Order: sequence, then structure tokens, then C-alpha cells
Amino acid sequence: MTITSFNPLIVTKDAEATIALFEALGFKRRHTKTGINDNDITSVRMRYEGEDGKVFHVDVTSAPVPQDITSVKMNVRDFEEAMKLFEEKGFTNMQGEKITNTGSSIATMVKSPSGYTVSVSEHIREHE
Repeated sequence: MTITSFNPLIVTKDAEATIALFEALGFKRRHTKTGINDNDITSVRMRYEGEDGKVFHVDVTSAPVPQDITSVKMNVRDFEEAMKLFEEKGFTNMQGEKITNTGSSIATMVKSPSGYTVSVSEHIREHE
């Protein structure tokens, strides 16, 4: 399995306050996806570049959740391969059978048997 990125993801109903905190820490908004799952769900990718050139990312998603979810966001080259591995390890899709397709990516959040979550996504790329 090829992992293309791996970083924290915060799902919250108060995304602007969380984004403001990370901006105060020096993160900058990179891009925003809106209308996820045909709902009022928005995800903001943020990036921090230190003076030493090290780069870090955090994603902040605004969603109607009862409490904040801190997760790991993992982009992969092959979504089906990653999902098979997670399912073999006892993870369950938190959306049931649904997979989110935003047009530029496919994704879902999986939950481990002990309770931590991983947001698995594959960017849809044009194949030559």
C-alpha cells in the first residue's frame, strides 16, 4: 500500500475557532472543499512551514458532530487496497457502506476495534 500523506484531522462543529487557533500557530489555509456528502460539510487543508523548511499539515472539517473527533487523515494511491487492509484488521466504515465521492477524491472514516479513527482517501487522478 502506498501512503501519499499522513496528518491530523479535526472534525468539529466550530471549525472557524479551530482554524483561527492553527493560524495563530503559523498555519495557512491551503485549500477548501465544500458541500461534502451533499451537506454543509466543509474541509480546510492547512499548512505550516518552519524556518528550517519542515512542513506540517492539519485538516479541519466543519460538520454537525455531537463532539469533536480527532483522527488521522491518510491519503493513499489505492483506496480499495487500503480499505481491505483496514477491514481485515477489524476496522469498520463509520458511514456504513457509504463512500464519499467529492469528484476529486473518494474517502471514508474507519474506526478501529479499540475506538480510534482513520480518514482514508484517494485523490482521483487522470490516468494516462
